[in-house]
Amino acid sequence: MAMDYALDRRVAVPALVGDPDDFLFVTGLGGTSRDISHLTGDGPNLFALGGAMGAALSTGLGLALARPDRRVMVVTGDGELLMGVGTLATIAVLNPANLSVLCVDNGHYLETGGQVTHTGRGTDLEAMAHGAGFRSTATVASEADIERGRATLRDAGGCSFVLARVAPTEPPAAKRNMDAAAARLRMKAFLG
Repeated sequence: MAMDYALDRRVAVPALVGDPDDFLFVTGLGGTSRDISHLTGDGPNLFALGGAMGAALSTGLGLALARPDRRVMVVTGDGELLMGVGTLATIAVLNPANLSVLCVDNGHYLETGGQVTHTGRGTDLEAMAHGAGFRSTATVASEADIERGRATLRDAGGCSFVLARVAPTEPPAAKRNMDAAAARLRMKAFLG
């Protein structure tokens, strides 16, 4: 099954997120951490994982449960999400109203050489999120889909999941703090 991976992530991710000050972010490895670090300037509302592939969903869930007063967005890639896909069911069952998940799906493991992921061979992560119990899901495969995806991330009234199919190109250049302990302490201080 051929998937359409044509969106430019440098356009789609900022358009889907909107104002980055509205969220606490937990990002997966590599590309998505650069996507969001580029938007936030590696700000204190960003906890970018390094060396913990598969943990973005569970970390974001923990943050959303601990801080129900703040909007939390997990931004992760298809490869990283595939390693923690079971967490989708836990998130859907708990249904924290303040948690949104944005999966930036390029169909490839760009961090390790560009190997094709399962999504590049037909696995549909939005269908998996819906099947896990997410009530609000969307796939963004063209610029015409962006507004619906943005609304799903921001206005779902429960946890939401958006899959953005982007071209397998490099994310924006952005520096981020690779020291997870320092990033945790920075966010903790930011949250008071």
